[in-house]
Amino acid sequence: MAERDLYKILDIERSASRDDIRKAYRRLARKHHPDVNQNDPKAAERFKDVSFANDVLSDDEKRKLYDEFGESGLASGFDADQARAWKRWQDGRQRSPYGSQVDSGIDLEDLLSGFSGPGRRASDEDSAFFGGLGRRARGPRRGADTEGSITVDFLDAVRGRQVALSVDGRGQIKVTLPPGTVDGTRIRLAGQGGTGPGKAPPGDLYLTVRLRPHPFFRREGDDIHLALPVTVSELLRGATVRLPTPDGAVDLKIPARSPNGRKLRVRGKGATRHPTADNTAPQGDLYAELVATLPEGGDQSSIEKVALELDALYAGQDVRRGLGAGR
Repeated sequence: MAERDLYKILDIERSASRDDIRKAYRRLARKHHPDVNQNDPKAAERFKDVSFANDVLSDDEKRKLYDEFGESGLASGFDADQARAWKRWQDGRQRSPYGSQVDSGIDLEDLLSGFSGPGRRASDEDSAFFGGLGRRARGPRRGADTEGSITVDFLDAVRGRQVALSVDGRGQIKVTLPPGTVDGTRIRLAGQGGTGPGKAPPGDLYLTVRLRPHPFFRREGDDIHLALPVTVSELLRGATVRLPTPDGAVDLKIPARSPNGRKLRVRGKGATRHPTADNTAPQGDLYAELVATLPEGGDQSSIEKVALELDALYAGQDVRRGLGAGR
């Protein structure tokens, strides 16, 4: 498979900052999301590439490995120190009758005797330098890593719940979502990838997570927002109403004379943030926007009468004076 240029996928320079990467990902994720490209069969593949590029380049350690070794540096079990030692040896090696490449089955002892004559044994220094490279190469070759995607409910991702999915050849397996999972998160399932030859271990399965839109919750960063319908009376007089949250309904106090559109914050009822240095996982907040709702049906003339009486109270007041637009 051809090596992908993750910087090119996100359309950014190799010197791009974290903020540049974040902005590029958001722009391209919106553009290529399968939900908005239902008639384009290649959109899902482009979205997967964009999500993978963001997952790598927004992580300092992964980005460092990718910059140095390409995608091979991201493989499970990759040993950067051993790869560097191998490269140093290859760069400094003189061409010999045996060629410039080492067959993966050659032992370190055989390799060194080929350069220095029969009977030469590997010294401790040689073994430390090569890290047992030749001996390791004889081990069984693991199965290939595979890619896939799953679509999960909004609340399962927000709180990090366990979900079940079917994997070809393995039946149903359970996946625990990390708390605070966002759309495009990539999860590794060790040993659930392609089958290895003989007794070789299987590869890993990488899943890109997509979220089903929620009917009334929406996420902004670590905060969750929703529009809360209220009556005009509740805005004027104040009230205590039941408010849905990802953890169940709670009581919300609406202050008297609240303006339509006011946002009330409920602390700690947002999305779970990534764990902090002290191994805690604080949560964002939930914001309820008060939306005045007129009654349906009923005597419309009575409703209009009440509205006219309210209008009379505005006599001489310009409710839009703060906009500077005049009358």
